[in-house]
Parts: sequence; C-alpha cells; structure tokens
Amino acid sequence: MKSLKSSPLLAILLGVIIIAAAISTISVEGRKHHVKKLKPKHRRHSKNTPTVSPAPAPYPSTREGVFDILSFGAKGDGVSDDSKALVRAWKAACEVIGGKLEIPAGKEFMVKPVTLQGPCKEKTMVQIEGTLVAPGKIGSWPKSSLFQWLNFKWVSHVTIQGSGTLDGRGSNWWNLETYQTQTRNKYIPPMKPTALRFYASENVTVRDISIVNSPLCHLKFDDSDGVKVNNITISSPENSPNTDGIHLQNTRNVEIQHSNIACGDDCVSIQTGSSNIHIHHINCGPGHGISIGSLGKDKSVACVSDIIVEDISIQNTLAGVRIKTWQGGLGVVKNLTFSNIQVTDVKVPIVIDQYYCDKNKCKNQTGAVSITGVKYNNIVGSFTVQPVRIACSNNVPCMDVDLMDIRLRPSGGIRGLQTHQQQQALCWNSYGKTQGPLVPSSIGYCLKKSISRYYPKRFIASFHDKICPS
Repeated sequence: MKSLKSSPLLAILLGVIIIAAAISTISVEGRKHHVKKLKPKHRRHSKNTPTVSPAPAPYPSTREGVFDILSFGAKGDGVSDDSKALVRAWKAACEVIGGKLEIPAGKEFMVKPVTLQGPCKEKTMVQIEGTLVAPGKIGSWPKSSLFQWLNFKWVSHVTIQGSGTLDGRGSNWWNLETYQTQTRNKYIPPMKPTALRFYASENVTVRDISIVNSPLCHLKFDDSDGVKVNNITISSPENSPNTDGIHLQNTRNVEIQHSNIACGDDCVSIQTGSSNIHIHHINCGPGHGISIGSLGKDKSVACVSDIIVEDISIQNTLAGVRIKTWQGGLGVVKNLTFSNIQVTDVKVPIVIDQYYCDKNKCKNQTGAVSITGVKYNNIVGSFTVQPVRIACSNNVPCMDVDLMDIRLRPSGGIRGLQTHQQQQALCWNSYGKTQGPLVPSSIGYCLKKSISRYYPKRFIASFHDKICPS
C-alpha cells in the first residue's frame, strides 16, 4: 500500500524536472540569437563600396544667416591681425541668401589688404558697427596689395551699412619724411591705396558708414553699374594729397546723396566711361570741389555723359563745380547740369579748364576732348579769386554752355586782393547763352554767340561724339 501512494508524487516531481530542463534550453538558445544580433559578422569593403564621410561643420552663426567676425577668430583689439577672420566671415555670408557679415560695435579690428570676392547669393549685407583699421606702418603692407585696402570684386546686390568707421590710417602716407623713413629698407611703389573699392560690381549700396584718413581715394567704383551712396561721412585733412572722397571710373547709373565729404582733393571725381550720374544734397569742403576729370591724358579717349549735380553746399574749396581735360585728348563730355549750388569762400566756383596740367609745364597740343551741353543754373555765394573761368581749346571750343542765375560776390574776408580784373568772368572760345540775374555783370557777355563761327565747329564735336558709345 505504501509504494502505491508514493508513485503519484514521483510522477509529479519527474514532470517538474522535465519542464525546468526545457525552459533552460530555450533561454540558452535565446541568448545565442541575441549575441549574433549585437555582433554581426564583419564584412570587408570592396574598392567600389562607397563610404560616408562626416558632414562638414557648419559656419558659426549667432542667428540664422548672420555671421559675426568674432565667431571666426577675430580678436577685435586693434592690434591682432583679423584679416583671415574677415575673409572667412565674408565667405560664409556670401554663400547664404540674405547672408549678413557683422562687425560688432565697441571693438577695433586691424585688417590688412583683403579682397572680398563674389559672386554671392542674393542680398548680401556687411553691417559695420565697430571700427576697421588699416595697418599702421607702411612697410607692413604687402607689395601686391597697394592699390586698395578693402576690395569688393564681382559682387552683386550687396549693401555696406552701419554706424561704424573705416580708418585708413593715412597720415604716414601723406607725410613725405615719414614715408621715406618707413620705406627706406623696403621697396614700396609710389601708388597709395584706396580705402574702399568696388570692382566690376553691380547694384551696390553704401550707406551710413564713415570713411576716414584714406592714404589715397576714400571710396572708389571701377567698371560698375547701379551704385547708391547715401548718408555717408568722408573725412581727411585739407592738406592730405590726392585723397578724393568718391571716385567713379567706367561706372554707370549712380546716385550719391545726403553725405558730408571733407578731404584733400575732389569731393566727387567723375572719370571716363561714367554716365547717368545724379549727385544731390552733398556738403563738400574742404577739398577741390566736384569735378569731371581730369580727362584725355596722353591723348586718351574720354567719354562722360548725362551728369546732374544739384542741391549742393560747397565751402573753402579750390573750385566749386569744374570740368578739367588735358590737351591732346579725344572723346566727348556732354549733357551736364549743375544747379542750386551754394558756394562759400570758394576760389573759383565755376571752372571749365581744357588746359589742365598738374606739372610745372605741359606740351601744347591742338586736340581736346569735346565739351558740349553744359548748364549752370542758380549758382550763388562767395569766391576768393575769380567767379567764372571757362578756358576752352582753340581747335575744339566748348558749345551749348548756359550760364543762368549766377550770383557770385567776392568773399568779405579777403581785402586788397579783389581787383577789378579778378572780379571779372573769364571765357575763352566758349559758346552759349546767359540769362539773368548775373553777378558780376561780366558774366553776361562772357560767352560767344556768333552763329557764323559757332555751327561749323559742330563738325569737330560730331567727330568726337562718334568715338564714344551712344
């Protein structure tokens, strides 16, 4: 009886052992499969198997599309060379639609000559709130970069703006003794650099910034189209040589407005190949005034047309509004208007000089750039030497010159120098019309009106006109 009772218990115990063994087997197999998934068999790549390289690090940007020069390694202490940081930040902004390069306020960035090159994506902006300074010593300028300091090349739809300053540190370049001392042991070409230059660019805007103490010209546009300059300040000493404010060469469709320009040369200089220029609401002085030219040097061809200069204040300058050409040149200057211009203590407010010479003596030549269609209207104020000086070529006279509402009186601050002769307007081989009021009265009979001699000369002007593109 005892053996019969124990057999069911034995059966149960045997069943438990069998089930436990089965569960253990399943667990081991599961672990084996899990290990295979974590450690797959390694396969060698063939030569044709593409590999994935890590993605390049994005350009540092404080905000989307905004690139601060400090994020690219600039120090902003006025001593360290921040040139490479500026170039890297420019390239980053250039590659983004609406990219902005920021020069932050409160810092001074020393930058050697650089070229910021396009083409870029559309609507690139350089926001200058701090100060960019050029190298202090002439000898530290690279030999290959003496034509400009900050050069923008092949850019389109670019805006330079802000309340900051570009400081060209030009004093060492102007002082002959300092210049010779610094270059004694290092060859430096006589060409001095322009502070800010745009080359082969279009739809460029420069506004609000200040450009000071450039070694040579402050702001220059070469071979460009579509330029807007608004509310900028240009400043260098009166005795700083050849420091033109704004220089235009082979540049078309330009508006320059609401700006203050004080320098050692022309406030605005318009050179050959320039057309459709509108200059208005400019305060000019000291300097040499607003000039077209000089043109036609070394018998070269000069073509300038469609210039309007109006609503201008000019004080303490060598000239007011002037046209200057070299003897022997070819080409034409046509369709110029100077109106609503206030002059104060200007040596000669109205000048056309076809005998321009910047040397002690220049060779007499019969050829000249033709000048036709020049209108002066409402030019008023004071002069210190002579009110009007129009000296045109014997062979190529100036034609269609209008003097209307010209009121120019000797400066009250000059005594003993205003002789009767100095107060007279001078016109030589120039044809046109006058209309009052005219002060001094000599302006009224300054221009020639003889039809018999006037019209044959048009054939000469027509020849020159054909040289220039229409």
